[in-house]
Formats: sequence, structure tokens, C-alpha cells
Amino acid sequence: MAPEDGASQNDAADAARPESDATIVVRLPDELRSAFKDPLGPLYTDAEELLSDAGEPLIAVGDIVTYHFEQADRRPDVALVDGRTKRQAVDDEVRETVEAPPDRIAATNPAGTLTVELLTALGDAVARDGPTTVVVDGEEDLATLPAVLAAPEGATVVYGQPDRGMVAVDVTAETRAEFRDLLERMDGDRERLWALLDAEA
Repeated sequence: MAPEDGASQNDAADAARPESDATIVVRLPDELRSAFKDPLGPLYTDAEELLSDAGEPLIAVGDIVTYHFEQADRRPDVALVDGRTKRQAVDDEVRETVEAPPDRIAATNPAGTLTVELLTALGDAVARDGPTTVVVDGEEDLATLPAVLAAPEGATVVYGQPDRGMVAVDVTAETRAEFRDLLERMDGDRERLWALLDAEA
């Protein structure tokens, strides 16, 4: 989930874009970046071991995490992908695998931000009965934070920790409080953020 270091360079361009569903709700401040350097939950290197411990529904944030679950014959209930890993495009096999599910939602989300479009797509995906993939134009790294609040208790949200493995966050009252605190420290319209997540501040 660690955001790309160059995310803030796009701020001026993002601000100049016309108002739309891709409107930026909150941004990651530079001083908060260090909070994501260490895993925010148990770290796994084996998808099947993680799946044996995971709750339901299963939410995957990232192309490589989603690919590992697909290879283990477990399609995530919700997957968020952006076609990139460690600032590089994923290979064709990964891209074709993670974008294969027919039920897809497109969302725009610039690096280092959370937009109306991404938050709405996340909520819609969680509410659907079948597996749904949110295909992000931009970056999905920060989606782990709202995913923990949008998911029901008992769910597991999984994201990739670069060069280390997969981090599993079980959705409980305690983890929701922890992730809500991180979102509270972001810059922007937090009242709108909570409204989009249908969560209390």
C-alpha cells in the first residue's frame, strides 16, 4: 500500500482538472508517508496460507496480490487493480488475468489521492453479490484505507508490501478505528470522505 514517492508532483495538474466524479476528496500529506512503510497487519509470502486464515468477503488491493489469489483458484470478492507494480506496468499475463472477470467498474484516481470515483466504485463493488474488479486509471495503493471501512466486519483486506509479501488486514472494530485515524490525518474534505464511505467521523 506504500504510495509512490513521486505522487505529490501531480498535485498541480490534478487541481487544474475540471470538476467530475474523479474529484479528489483527500490527499496523502508528505508527513504521513512513513506510516505506510511498515506492514499494517500480518505479512504473508504464500497465498494459500493467507487464504486459509482469511475471512469473508476477501478484498484484494493491487495487481500482484489479485494475480496470486487467482493462481490459487480464489477470485477475490472485490479486487482493485491499476495495471502497475512498483511503478512499472505489469506483464501481459498478470494484466489479462486480473482484468478477466466480466463484472468490472472503471475509476480514475491520481497517485497519492482518494477520489469520489474510486470511493463510489469501492462501495458499489463491496455491495455487489458476485466478484467485482475495480480497474483504476491512476493508482489504487491508498484504497486499502477506505476498503477497511467499507467492508463488513469479518472481511479481510489484502494489499502488497513491495519486495516483502502480502499484508492481510482483518476487518474488526479495532482495525477500523486504526484506519479511520489514518484517514483523519489526510488533507482534504474528510466530511465528504465519511459521507461517501457511509461512515461516521
